[in-house]
Amino acid sequence: MGETDLLLDGYLQHLRIEKGLAAKTALAYATDLAPFTKHLADEGLELGDVRGPHLSAFLAVRARQGLSARSQARLLSALRGFFGYLVAEKHVRADPTELVDTPRAPKKLPVVLSREEVLALLSAPDEESPRGIRDAAMLHTMYAAGLRVSELVSLDLADVNLETGFVQAFGKGGKRRLVPLGAPARRRIERWRLEVRPRWAPDSSRALFVTHHGKPMTRQGFFALVRRYALAAGIGRPLSPHKLRHSFATHLLLGGADLRAVQTMLGHADITTTQVYTHVTGDHLGHVHSTYHPRG
Repeated sequence: MGETDLLLDGYLQHLRIEKGLAAKTALAYATDLAPFTKHLADEGLELGDVRGPHLSAFLAVRARQGLSARSQARLLSALRGFFGYLVAEKHVRADPTELVDTPRAPKKLPVVLSREEVLALLSAPDEESPRGIRDAAMLHTMYAAGLRVSELVSLDLADVNLETGFVQAFGKGGKRRLVPLGAPARRRIERWRLEVRPRWAPDSSRALFVTHHGKPMTRQGFFALVRRYALAAGIGRPLSPHKLRHSFATHLLLGGADLRAVQTMLGHADITTTQVYTHVTGDHLGHVHSTYHPRG
């Protein structure tokens, strides 16, 4: 067994005994680091010779072998732990991982509904039944304001001002924002509040949306009704409530809305979070251009 293998074995024992990691976890580290020790042997390198560019080259080799960005990031994390141990034990003088950037997985583009699919979903509840009146109000409110599910189900009566046409949402970290409500959503909220909610909610309840038992609507309950109405609307792909929020943002940008305004309405702290929707609209615009432009 060479020096590198001995040091790796010492590190794994350190993880099991001093750090108290489970045997399975230590084995996962060993599995992640084994290709690295083989790579060093193939290149004729000792651990003390390793520098940042060597690690970057090794990660590039693993990427060409099909290792995903997420797995590369996990491998680099394992290497950081190993070299941190080697520095602490004075086996090497410097940690070469400090100069290596973590590989980032490409951001997945949000899945959005077409306008036709959204209209079909919003039209799915039977608005002649009490449950359908509530469900239509919830679906319209979520799409009209681009709310998160947690924001929707936690709305109180005082959070909606139908006269001014704004809903007050409390996002991550309790941050408050005001978002406009369109006329269709306002009409359905008003009908729900006047015709059905008084029959279902106890006088002490301040929750805007409640079940027929008078309890506040839950995330799980709303998730289930979205799936049910998606099937009724003929939407064949899996649909979560958050995709309504994605669709809200994308449809606003397609209509010419300012990115900063959409950021404010979504409650994003960083505009780069909102900018992912510009890729979705870019795909759409590219399709429109290639389909309809004379020189597309």
